[in-house]
Amino acid sequence: MIRPVALIAFLFLAVNTAFIQAQEKDTSQVSLPSGNSPMQNILPRFRGSAVVIDIDARILESNNIIWNETHQMTTIPGRPVEIKLVGENLVIVVRFTFIQNNSGGQKLLVAQGQIWVADQGAINYQASVQTIPVEFNETIYYFPLGSLKQENGGASIQVMLTLHPYEE
Repeated sequence: MIRPVALIAFLFLAVNTAFIQAQEKDTSQVSLPSGNSPMQNILPRFRGSAVVIDIDARILESNNIIWNETHQMTTIPGRPVEIKLVGENLVIVVRFTFIQNNSGGQKLLVAQGQIWVADQGAINYQASVQTIPVEFNETIYYFPLGSLKQENGGASIQVMLTLHPYEE
């Protein structure tokens, strides 16, 4: 005879295993090789409104580039793309969301930044949200830590963004 508790546990495990296997991997943060179309899984009705965001993140020290990383991400209005920069005592997460009104007129880029800095055993946290008017093929400069000139001659982080309409 099977105990009711064992039967319930078995059913619970079976259902959860099926649920986990049925979940799809979120590819919104994955850059695909140039041979694959990043839009292949997006419904055809969204392809006309899709945009490509070129992101060039770099660290400058005394006007010299000491680190650089480039990404090209495809998205649709309202769906954010995210970059994460991890340093020795610093973590920066920036989420960019492209927004366009229904008539195709005004275009905005919402930049949501989160910064964690470890300093002498304490962790400081800062969050910001900025709405930036944009046009296609225009380069936008975003400074997660503030302006280009850092105090005491320290390094600055610069993120350059360019939006393009998606073309197949």
